[in-house]
Amino acid sequence: MERIIKLNTRISVILYIFFDVVCLGAGMGVPVFCILLGFPLGWYITKRISMSTGQLHLKYYKILKLSLLASMITFVLLLFVWGKAVTMIFDPLSNFENFGHPFILYDPKISFIGWLILMIIISPFLQLLTTIFASFVTLIRNGKTK
Repeated sequence: MERIIKLNTRISVILYIFFDVVCLGAGMGVPVFCILLGFPLGWYITKRISMSTGQLHLKYYKILKLSLLASMITFVLLLFVWGKAVTMIFDPLSNFENFGHPFILYDPKISFIGWLILMIIISPFLQLLTTIFASFVTLIRNGKTK
């Protein structure tokens, strides 16, 4: 376990991107598993930071910074997956009814816009929240919050 925590920074970032792509693929473009990836990511970030940083306010800062970085990577991946569909909003001949998204807002076009907002913007934010939550639970469990 200690060997995993002491990985080179570049290798750990590459591994995170790999796992993020796998989670996105496992959800078939819906980032449910990417959001759940925030839990082990928060644990890993906290364990890695706890080895190097002694002051608590620096730990909080680094947790937030690394969580935002991970969330941005997921945001870029989701832009890559769903970005092409954004152009359909401006195409008057687009068939929103057969796109395959759920009609959460009863109107096909409005539901499509809501679906894209959910996929591209809200999902990375939820991953950010799960990562920060898991980090602070790990800090509390280790008794390092004093």
